[in-house]
Amino acid sequence: MTTATGVPSAERGRGWEVPRELSARVPAEQRGPGLDRDAVRLLVSRGTSVSHHAFAELPGQLRAGDLLIVNTSATLSAAVDGSVGHARVVVHFSTRGDDGRWAVELREPDGRGTTRPRAGGPAGTQVRLPGGVRLVLEEPLTPEGTRLWWARVPEADVPGLLRRYGRPIRYSYTERDQPLSAYQTVFALPSADGTGSAEMPSAARPFTPRLVAELVSRGVQFAPVTLHTGVASAEAHEPPYPERYEVPLASARSINAVRAGDGRVVAVGTTAVRAVESAAGADGVVRERRGWTDLVITPERGVRVVDGLLTGLHEPEASHLLMLEAVAGRAAVERGYGEALRGRYLWHEFGDTHLLLPAENPHAEHCSSNHE
Repeated sequence: MTTATGVPSAERGRGWEVPRELSARVPAEQRGPGLDRDAVRLLVSRGTSVSHHAFAELPGQLRAGDLLIVNTSATLSAAVDGSVGHARVVVHFSTRGDDGRWAVELREPDGRGTTRPRAGGPAGTQVRLPGGVRLVLEEPLTPEGTRLWWARVPEADVPGLLRRYGRPIRYSYTERDQPLSAYQTVFALPSADGTGSAEMPSAARPFTPRLVAELVSRGVQFAPVTLHTGVASAEAHEPPYPERYEVPLASARSINAVRAGDGRVVAVGTTAVRAVESAAGADGVVRERRGWTDLVITPERGVRVVDGLLTGLHEPEASHLLMLEAVAGRAAVERGYGEALRGRYLWHEFGDTHLLLPAENPHAEHCSSNHE
């Protein structure tokens, strides 16, 4: 339970209960005239010291020589209507395997987003899709799972099917369907093979071209990586499953150069952390790498490359919170989330953001009251 002040209670450990009214229902730019994507709030944690800002103030929280790792994966229109027998379903296309199969999940439509997962199977189940296309479930993604299945679509090119009949995945906490453009970040680049992320790498959503230009003018560097995200797993209390990633040579060199100097390496999103940490050796040196990563970052494993993390606000069940603790420590995460709840920050992909940085003065940490 959460106390009346919104502070996480001890009985839930690191968990929080997030009131429904703190879900961001529409993108920031739709909340009022003249607003842009960066019209969200920015909670800054330096160790357990917390301050409150507008996201447009991000350049002032970084310094010349810092480097931001950004995920360039483009979001797909990954939700497609279909049917199993006489039952309507929504198929979420998650991840394409090397053998041409796709990891998918079936959902029950309810008119408010596709919120209710439906157990897949048995093997051989056929799902009718638009255009006379069939999807055939072959086997569960994991031996113990029933939510995610490997499936084939023998008659169709899936990226083309998604472009023609798909829409972005959304959940019931949002107010309405949004165009695909609302789910693309300023860093998104279409891939040559039409693959991408089932759900937006949302930590980068508040960036605008104007803000990127200001960061560059202040001496902040950018290193692009790619990690194609699958469907969210937090609702099922599942750890992340393997995802396809790439760290280019130029980005690896830039990251290593900053680590060798006085700058800080700050990942934009948990996906960027997973990608770059997957490309780092035990010595912390990042190397050019591409392929699949099954890395799960926990406080026990720790991080080898990143000094900080810019991310959204995660649900209490999300495995991402372990990654936050690996980067910043449990005390910083607990303090930050307590302040986010007290400050009525907004959760989910259209919500507010949290920048976790190392403590600048660990002997003089405090909570700032400059709510801006």
